[in-house]
Amino acid sequence: MTTPIRVLLVDDQELIRLGFRLVLEAEPDVAVVGEAADGDEAVRAAAAHAPDIVLMDIRMPRTDGIAATRSIVAAHPQTRVLALTTFDLDEYALGALDAGASGFLLKDAQRSELTAAIRAVHRGDAVLAPSVTRRLIDRLHAAPRAAAPHASSADDPTTELTEREKDVFIAIAQGMNNAEIARHLFLSESTVKTHVGRVLAKIRARDRVHAVILAHRHRLVDASAPLPSAGDESPTP
Repeated sequence: MTTPIRVLLVDDQELIRLGFRLVLEAEPDVAVVGEAADGDEAVRAAAAHAPDIVLMDIRMPRTDGIAATRSIVAAHPQTRVLALTTFDLDEYALGALDAGASGFLLKDAQRSELTAAIRAVHRGDAVLAPSVTRRLIDRLHAAPRAAAPHASSADDPTTELTEREKDVFIAIAQGMNNAEIARHLFLSESTVKTHVGRVLAKIRARDRVHAVILAHRHRLVDASAPLPSAGDESPTP
């Protein structure tokens, strides 16, 4: 039997947590392992329950979801955070992605959207609204360069990549899924999957979302490059 996806629910409103729990507990491949009402509780619960996915509310009292996301991602690299926001233009969503969230979801999402998003993030795929992601990329390009002109090679995320892996990295940053990369580089999808896994490991990226952010932060692709669509259908890596 397949091990269920372990989910931690974080929201300061008990009724919202209850609603998510009722939806998720009806799914055979999902298990709710804990709840938290604010960021401080979320950090402690993540350490105690080792969830695969954290459904993280962004606006909460005391420690907010952005700070909690940053702490959880740093302490538990295998745990992925799916941020929850009320509006798709919420500036807090940008902060959550920059803090390490693997995507975000609107709180009024349909049941099928919620469960699909959890499975997609668990696979490592992107769950993003183009409007918010575009503004994140614009902000990264407007900021000072991540590395100074004479920075050491350690600051360059592509230093350890082979030429083919660099091609794959740029393709990921341009929003291509595995099938599109295979066609673009004249490779089989199985070969692309292997390359993607190696690329993410070498650049120390949690997932494709993090890889896209790294590529744009280091100006490796143009700011107008296409972004990953929500729920890339290709298996991850």
